[in-house]
Amino acid sequence: MARKIAFCASDAPVAQTARGALIARFGDTHEDKADVIVALGGDGFMLHTLNRTQDLSTPVYGMNRGTVGFLMNEYSESDLMERLAAAEEEVINPLQMTAETMDGTKHRALAINEVSLRRGGAQAAKLKITIDGRLRLEELVCDGALLATPAGSTAYNYSAHGPILPIGSDVLALTAVAPFRPRRWRGALVPKAAKVRFDVIEPDKRPVHADADSRWVENVIWVEVSSHPEVSHRILFDPGHGLEERLIREQFV
Repeated sequence: MARKIAFCASDAPVAQTARGALIARFGDTHEDKADVIVALGGDGFMLHTLNRTQDLSTPVYGMNRGTVGFLMNEYSESDLMERLAAAEEEVINPLQMTAETMDGTKHRALAINEVSLRRGGAQAAKLKITIDGRLRLEELVCDGALLATPAGSTAYNYSAHGPILPIGSDVLALTAVAPFRPRRWRGALVPKAAKVRFDVIEPDKRPVHADADSRWVENVIWVEVSSHPEVSHRILFDPGHGLEERLIREQFV
């Protein structure tokens, strides 16, 4: 049973109130000395917490004090210790994004859900897609495109009509956002080990921004994305409510 808990919370008043109540009941430990980190907020805060603590081996147990809470467990104060003792662990690897902007600067970021490219102006984006050095799509005219992990496949990817991927599958979802040309292209599944490159066509006329789990890079000219197995995020879920069950359940609602 976990004994030393570090509590963190989003800025939302309901999350801050919950953190205060839990600390009063269970105490609080610095994150680098804790057995488990309990994150209070929504999915966005959970992603922020996982990225922020990626250098620690400490698992993170989320309790929903936000809106959707796909990555979170239900909020409860009274039985926290018992729930932590019974929790099941999921290990996921993030994506690594490398993006170059028009001024020649390179930016790197990790993303647990997806890396997306979105048009930055009134005109549609034009993208060239290369996978493992082989040109696969000469020109995609669209509002954007994204590469999603199985854990992130029910988020922006699903809203863009991409497929839901089972947890543990060795594939990533490559999905177009509002594609115009080619009209019949609806995306692809690529191996988890693949390196996907997006080149922006006419970046001066058709600016494109890249986003790695809400970390924006504006005016990119190319973006490379690949899985980053060297980083492993440990997430705890209540029994029977892990990512695999949630992904299956999402397909029947």
